Amino acid sequence: MEVVRIAVTSPVFGVSKTKLSDCCFVPVRRKKTIVGRKFVFNSTTDFSNRSSFDRKIQAIHLEQVAADKPKSLTGLVKDVDWPSPSDEIPFWKRKFHAHDANTEIPVNIEKDSDLLHVIHVTAEMAPIAKVGGLGDVVTGLARACLLRGHKVDVMLPFYECIQKDNIQELSLMSTYNSYHDGNWIQTNAYSGLVSDIPVIFIEPTNQFFKGEDVYGGSYNELEAYLFFSRACLEWMQVTGTQPDIIHVHEWQTGALPLLYWDMYSYLSLQKPRIVLTIHNMEHYGECRQEQLNKCGLDGSLYATIDKAIDDRTIGHNPERLSLLKGAIVYSNSVVTVSPTYLKETLCSGWLASALLTNHDKYHGILNGIDTVLWNPASDVFLPTNYHAHNTDGKKICKQYLQRGLGLAFEGRVPLVVCISRLVAQKGLHLITHAISHIEKQGGQMIVLGKAPDGRVQRDFEALANLHNKGSTTRILLMYSEELSHMLYAAADMVLVPSIYEPCGLAQMIGMRYGSVPIVRKTGGLADTVFDMDDQSQPEMANGFVFEGIDEGSLSQTLDRAFSYYKDKPIEWEKLVQKVMQIDNSWNKTASKYIDVYNSIRVR
Repeated sequence: MEVVRIAVTSPVFGVSKTKLSDCCFVPVRRKKTIVGRKFVFNSTTDFSNRSSFDRKIQAIHLEQVAADKPKSLTGLVKDVDWPSPSDEIPFWKRKFHAHDANTEIPVNIEKDSDLLHVIHVTAEMAPIAKVGGLGDVVTGLARACLLRGHKVDVMLPFYECIQKDNIQELSLMSTYNSYHDGNWIQTNAYSGLVSDIPVIFIEPTNQFFKGEDVYGGSYNELEAYLFFSRACLEWMQVTGTQPDIIHVHEWQTGALPLLYWDMYSYLSLQKPRIVLTIHNMEHYGECRQEQLNKCGLDGSLYATIDKAIDDRTIGHNPERLSLLKGAIVYSNSVVTVSPTYLKETLCSGWLASALLTNHDKYHGILNGIDTVLWNPASDVFLPTNYHAHNTDGKKICKQYLQRGLGLAFEGRVPLVVCISRLVAQKGLHLITHAISHIEKQGGQMIVLGKAPDGRVQRDFEALANLHNKGSTTRILLMYSEELSHMLYAAADMVLVPSIYEPCGLAQMIGMRYGSVPIVRKTGGLADTVFDMDDQSQPEMANGFVFEGIDEGSLSQTLDRAFSYYKDKPIEWEKLVQKVMQIDNSWNKTASKYIDVYNSIRVR
């Protein structure tokens, strides 16, 4: 039996500075630190029901958070173990509580009456196998549907790089065989909980999914995901699992709809219907016919314009297939991640023809963010917590980061962060320009991200060597989940200058943490950020927007944001509080997915 301490302040790197007199100690099955007020329980309090206990605590916290007496800034500062660039262990690598330590169960979510069983089949899931926004979306949507009463499972490759310590109740469910390239491969299926979400991990006994990272192992990645797509269906087949919906994501699982309708639906797996979510149409899942053969399908049957031929290769030798196009054709419903991106993809791109042909089943549903994983009021990665009604903690988070990275921390200086994969889509020339422009304007900027292209990586390494020696700019060519939380909390502004952006999560996470977005008007950015100077809808104004792809357009917008920050500090603070209260949660948009599910399910 472990002990939980419920304290006035949140833990800092696993150690609370709170006095024992401010705490009560509660026996529970596993550690869970909850941010809230001082609580007093009598001897009759029943903690045997862990779920009930969590809900009671969260209910009290939600009802009273606005009424909390703000802790003085001086008091907050005293509690902080300030970092330094000379620390042997970088501050973002200190020990934290487990990823689910800040899990909260909202109590104001109504349960649906018409319940579904949904299985997500995905290559990524936050936080254990996250590379980009796909992992965040899967986790957020799965949790939102669970909270509405639905049964949800996530099927994920059991990558060798997954930290098993972040999986609760991990156990071997079954061992079965799944087909690949003329052989039946012994495959293990494990069950576990990740952030309280049921996950089924698929582990083949061959070389697939071995390596230090989610992507980029020594195995053939395309063949590995073809195997995974069939292995998921095979597991459902042999275990008699019949979900209402199989929800596939991106090209990696694009073969599953083909396998389902042309193979498994003729066996006993007949109830499920297929939903495809396209998170980014830049990746087509290009595939040779002979490669598709390896999962047991006849690749030649799909090399037609109305099925899966890659339109870019028509007339080439050889013509190729697109797994994403095949999934569009074979899925019962297709979703992309914002209404504006839907319009953009119907007008341009190699998949526009396939999408137009299937427009009657094509939907644009704006992503949400996981407000459990992303919550400044309870985030275990922050030196102190804060919320919209008391943002003093955000100032501490800013100074904490500045000290830890060796940036100047005296005076009121705007801090801009850009957390992004360093790829052409993200507006590399605009990010580069922002670094120099912000420095000239007397601001600070931090870039966090990696470039898969070696040439781009070397270009940014040169920029880092040039700028990182000063006290205004840090270019950190890596990815750290912990540091990203700290950056969002520390930033005054978050920059998202994408050339195109299907949805974008950075601007929504930034707002959740009180960082005002500066974005280019495209895709989901256009659906979530509205310019402060747009007089047509002042009630929606929540950031700074530019339309051009040139450096001048970005410079003007940065200058507008800096002027607002410097000249109108009271209005800026109101803006910070306003953006923190915008509801970009998955609960807000999950109902639209559930409507899609219900429109195609078999009754």
